[in-house]
Formats: sequence, C-alpha cells, structure tokens
Amino acid sequence: MPGRHADFTRRAAIAGAGASLVCVGARAATASTLLVTHSAALAHDMGPMYVERPERLRAILRALDEPRFADLMRQEAPLAAQQALLRAHRSQHLARLAKTAPSDGYARIGPDVVMNGATHEAALRAAGGAIAAVDAVMNGEAKNAFVAMRPPGHHATRDTPMGFCFFNNAAVAAQHARAAHGASRVAIVDFDVHHGNGVQDIFWSDRNVLYASTHQMPLYPGTGAASETGEHNNIVNAPLVKGDGGAQFREALASRILPRLDAFSPEIIILCAGFDAHLHDPLGGLRLIADDFRDVTLRVMEIAARRCNGRIVSLLEGGYRPEDLARSVAAHVGALIGA
Repeated sequence: MPGRHADFTRRAAIAGAGASLVCVGARAATASTLLVTHSAALAHDMGPMYVERPERLRAILRALDEPRFADLMRQEAPLAAQQALLRAHRSQHLARLAKTAPSDGYARIGPDVVMNGATHEAALRAAGGAIAAVDAVMNGEAKNAFVAMRPPGHHATRDTPMGFCFFNNAAVAAQHARAAHGASRVAIVDFDVHHGNGVQDIFWSDRNVLYASTHQMPLYPGTGAASETGEHNNIVNAPLVKGDGGAQFREALASRILPRLDAFSPEIIILCAGFDAHLHDPLGGLRLIADDFRDVTLRVMEIAARRCNGRIVSLLEGGYRPEDLARSVAAHVGALIGA
C-alpha cells in the first residue's frame, strides 16, 4: 500500500488550493512552526456511519492555508519504521493491521475501528509524521510542530486498536524522543474530550514519562479517574463533567495539570490535541470554544519555554464538527506560531 498515493499537493487534498510543502531544512534558520501532513490521511475512510471522516482534515488544511499561516514550514509525513512502532506496540498488533488491510471495500476490526484500502498507509504516516515532528523539534529545525494527520492515536493500546485509533502516535513519538534523541523525561498532555486510555496504559509503569489529561467523565472509554495515578505517580487525570466550560477547564489545568508538568521538567512536551471538547462537538458534552484551545496552548508554551527550550510536538486527535474543528485548530496553531 505505501506509495499508492501521489505526493501531497493542494489539488490532491483540497479543491482550489495553493502552496506546496516546503522541506524542513530550507527554512531551519527561522526556527518556525512545522506543519506535517500527507494526502494519504485524506484517503483513509471508515465509512459513512462514522464521524471520523476525511472532511475533518480538509477543513483544517483550508484554515491553515490562510495568509496568517504563510510562515509555517511544511513537510510530508513519512512512513513510520517498524522499529519505531515496536517501541509502543507488540509485533502481533503490527502484523494484525497489515494482514487485515483490505485491497478494496472495508474491513472491520472492532466496533469503532474500520479499515479501507488507504487506512494502513495513513496510520503508518500518522505515526511517521509524529516521529518526523519530534526529529525536527529535537534537532532545532523547528521551534514546535503540529501534525495534521488522521487516524488519531491516543486510544490505541499496545495490542488493541480502538476508538478510531490504530497506532498510538503520541506513545510512538515519546519513545522515539527517548531512543533517537536521548530525552530522559517526556511529558504528554492530552486535552481531548475523551481520556487517552492507550497512552495511560502504555506508560503506566514508566517513571520517566508523565501523562496528564483533562477529559469528560463519564464518557468513552470509561478510564481517567483522578485516582488513576500510575505506578510511579506519573499519571495525572483531571476529569471534568458534562456541561463544564472554559472556567472549569482552566481550573483543572491550573490546579492539577500545569503544576505537575512544570515540576516534571520535561525535555519535550507532546500534545494529544483533541478539539472535541468544543461546545458543538457531537461526541462530547463539554463547552469549550476556540479561545480555550488557544489558552491551553499558550499556558503549555510558557512551561515549555522555561523547561525544554520551547519544544512542543502537537498531534491531532479528536474534533468531529469540521467547521468548529478548523477554527479551534487555527487558534491552537496560531498560538504555536505566535500569531
């Protein structure tokens, strides 16, 4: 399947588009924000009954084609190497996904995970994009990065795809930062409306990875209670309840998430950037608006500037109403670039 799709162009991604992707090294001196994406992510489709659809990414890319984002560096997401995936997943998981990938039509591997002919490549490139973003940020080629790829990742466990997720992109990125760049402490901050059970599961016993999440409870997948703290007190959950809005979100960040993030003093921060806590999202019950996503980004950036030379890699997770998703991502990326 790799190589089936043409290189990313705006014609392939969005009708009527413009700017081609720019190699990261071409503008490394500016230490700008890097956007990583690939047209394969638009070809992944789980079928009409699911809200995790290509239209999500099309809306994001349209928004990021606005003039204020002209200084974004742009790079195509590469395929993740098996070695990198095996740091977060078991070999049986990789083999199952490769074997299940259909040549045409759909293949269901769970109640909320369906593959079409493009899914395997898209998932490999979503993980590979996270790896490329870590490389760029750790090497100083970009000050921070946003990976606009799908499928998302934070629900996937070591051996189970679930919740629209196939590979755990955040876990793969964190492990790559350690293995390839010698990072001794990696923090993962998750503000998706759903708890990232897969990230928590993978790093439950790892004292050198902090996982901190705000999310709605009760809600899918049923994990994320404040009492779930990990084997080494390296898990921080700050659950919110249906109807909570920006005030409660900021309080959860200020009282639980950000102090622990600051004290952990990570060498890189990875964001599970889900935007389904938006008040209009069909899958959640929180009441955030685009400015709330800008606010959390700025707060994390303050800590990143103090603790890890500003190194942040943000990975797209949820957000299922395309127009609100696009506005929320624009607010998030606008904060990353300082616009």
